[in-house]
Amino acid sequence: MFRNVAELIELAESESKTIANVMIEQEVEVTGRPRELIIKQMKNNLKVMKEAVERGISERVQSVSGLTGGDAILLQEYMKKGQFLSSETVLDAVSKAVATNEVNAAMGTICATPTAGSAGVVPGVLFGMVNKLQPTEEQMVDYLFTAGAFGFVVANNASISGAAGGCQAEVGSATGMAAAALVQLAGGTPSQSAEAMAIALKNMLGLVCDPVAGLVEVPCVKRNAIGASIAIVAADMALAGITSRIPCDEVIDAMYKIGQTMPEALRETAQGGLAATPTGRELEAKIFGMSLNKNE
Repeated sequence: MFRNVAELIELAESESKTIANVMIEQEVEVTGRPRELIIKQMKNNLKVMKEAVERGISERVQSVSGLTGGDAILLQEYMKKGQFLSSETVLDAVSKAVATNEVNAAMGTICATPTAGSAGVVPGVLFGMVNKLQPTEEQMVDYLFTAGAFGFVVANNASISGAAGGCQAEVGSATGMAAAALVQLAGGTPSQSAEAMAIALKNMLGLVCDPVAGLVEVPCVKRNAIGASIAIVAADMALAGITSRIPCDEVIDAMYKIGQTMPEALRETAQGGLAATPTGRELEAKIFGMSLNKNE
């Protein structure tokens, strides 16, 4: 039914449908499964996301490596003091993005959106908006289908793999997906969702994948946090009527081409970037018991 964002928006606007409904109809057509079953599965995804968020902000989950854990709770405690610099909504979304990725790092159950390493942005933004927008379950499910529609386009026209395209393909894609979905959740138009996706993604272009010790923890968790904040600002910009001078599909194509030219050391190999810093190497050696002396 649609192969790119332009076709997705054309379908939604010409048929007076939400992006979520277009995505559901495409799933029905491609998989042959009934609409009810597809929606039921997405409700289950929503449940998994909610449980991960709630665990991460209530328990001091710790990864086996000890690199991550407890930061989501620190943010929640900081918010309660009322002296934060950004908005409560943004910080709540950030903390819940962190919570999700901390649960992932602790081998808990999460929903990859679009990957495990970028799983915090979409649910973080969604559950961070619950108090402000008070969405129904149906609206929350539609948010996920909208995010899925944009993720579908990225996966089929570029990449959602850090090994193939750097972290721009993972957290960058998730950030754009969340921004687009948030626009729909807030009552924006399909075109505004596309603008939000473009604005968010183009500000993540070139982001490398450099996991310390090869683990999906540092800097992955905090990148999800910043991705959530970017998604919210991008959605606000689009809802204000601001547009991206570069169309969404061209931004996605640019991301793909950047990923193709990115050095292998910066694509999930832990050979460059933060992973190759002195501290990064020390942490790797500590975790895996390796010697830093190459002569041994």
